[in-house]
Amino acid sequence: MPVQPRVLVTGAGTINPLGSTVKETWEALLDGRSGIAELTQDWAEQLPVKIAGQVTADLSEHLGTREMKRMDRCGQLALVAAREAWTQAGTPDVDPERFAVVIGSAYGGLGSTLEQDRALGRSGPRKVSPHTLTRLMVNGPAAWVSIDLGARGGARTPVSACASGAEAIVQAAEMIRSGAADVVIAGGVDASVNDLVISGFSQIRALSTRTGDPQRASRPFDGGRDGFVLAEGAAVVVLESEAHARARGAAVLGAVAGGAVTSDANDIVAADPAMQRRVMQKALDSAGMQPADIGFIHAHATSTPVGDRLEGQAINAVFGADVPVTSTKGHTGHLLGGAGSLAAVVVLEALRTGQVPGTLNVEEQDPDVDLNVITEGTHRLPPGFAPAGLVNAFGFGGHSVALVITGA
Repeated sequence: MPVQPRVLVTGAGTINPLGSTVKETWEALLDGRSGIAELTQDWAEQLPVKIAGQVTADLSEHLGTREMKRMDRCGQLALVAAREAWTQAGTPDVDPERFAVVIGSAYGGLGSTLEQDRALGRSGPRKVSPHTLTRLMVNGPAAWVSIDLGARGGARTPVSACASGAEAIVQAAEMIRSGAADVVIAGGVDASVNDLVISGFSQIRALSTRTGDPQRASRPFDGGRDGFVLAEGAAVVVLESEAHARARGAAVLGAVAGGAVTSDANDIVAADPAMQRRVMQKALDSAGMQPADIGFIHAHATSTPVGDRLEGQAINAVFGADVPVTSTKGHTGHLLGGAGSLAAVVVLEALRTGQVPGTLNVEEQDPDVDLNVITEGTHRLPPGFAPAGLVNAFGFGGHSVALVITGA
């Protein structure tokens, strides 16, 4: 098999409940802080669950008045993260037709859809915003980023529920390896902390009901977990072909060594652990690696009773019980379409610093999860280890994605 060109990471950006930059997010993770809090909006009063992970930064400090008016919050978050990543990459000079964007989302501009539907019902059609249709588009975040940065090589939007952001990175890496692009901005975003989404997840008993204790509600792999905590945010990376990055002398953060995407073809909600095992093995195969080459895993682990257990069994089947495993959703909550790409950013920082942040709120690990879960502080990668981390991302519809990421 011919050697495939390497796909390097030269920039990263995020805005999420822990912070509005990668640096702020990383410091919060190492400090063991939580970004989950009680909802104080009037619309939350009637809800059975009144906690979430919300972005607290004032987006008007990052974006202009016109952008705030024309864009849904989902697009705004994606653009803030993309600008951070692009700045870190050095705003490279690239042929616009060799420059692409791939940003996934589970629900896109759902917030604007609800807002404008209520305006219609309350005041009639003349009160509906002329920006309604462009705000609600799921492809809006990718489109706005491509417009802002001048990318003319395509603006794609994978919609694969909570695997969307990770799948975007797989697609972007494939574009570079195939020669279709030199530079791709890739990641995921969602801004769906609203009464409809919270009510829907509550009806299927997917959310934690620890309303009075928000910072301890998200508990991946803990024996007392009772559901996930909904959150919002975006995370993106700048991917480049090695030839392009080296030619311009770019600082390299890491590499996307491999990735895989599968579909369960089984159930619209229930995950298939056999396919979770399969996607991890396929990701390893695509990277030319063995399970022993992976130094740690960022699990999908959203804090649901069934989901964490099934993923734990799948990880154990592929890697055994010794590989260190973490999930930062105890800190951030579940960003839905932004979750997998945020995990990729966390893995890049872990490889850069040699520290893997622990899993928040694991007070007593579930005995049915036979894994080496990092539960306190950080795990330090062994000196001299050729670092590689694996990211899992799974979504309703049977979507499974795994990424293999290596250090610089």
